[in-house]
Amino acid sequence: MVKPIVHEFNSQQELIAAASDLKAKGIHEDNLYVLSHEKDDTRDLADNADISTIGLKEEGLGTALSNVFESRGDELRKKMTEMGLSDVEADQYEKRLDMGKILLIVKDEDKVTNMP
Repeated sequence: MVKPIVHEFNSQQELIAAASDLKAKGIHEDNLYVLSHEKDDTRDLADNADISTIGLKEEGLGTALSNVFESRGDELRKKMTEMGLSDVEADQYEKRLDMGKILLIVKDEDKVTNMP
């Protein structure tokens, strides 16, 4: 699995603009994932930016079921590790989410950045 690239934003507008730019560069919306500390905010942002959330397809059934019994922080860290981030990275990004940051997790961005 190729490690995803994570972009961090302070506002919804910044994230939506970045997602739009990445889609214009050829990254499919199925390879763009938004993550914020609040579940409702994550869903709203995904709808507004026309991108994905980390769901059952990415997590797998076992992780999705165990998340029901986890704290939000544990759930967020598990989602990030299922996407290919290390435990240390997931912990660092979860702390950033606690501070109100919004994450855009991008799979296949290397295909765009390496294009001639």
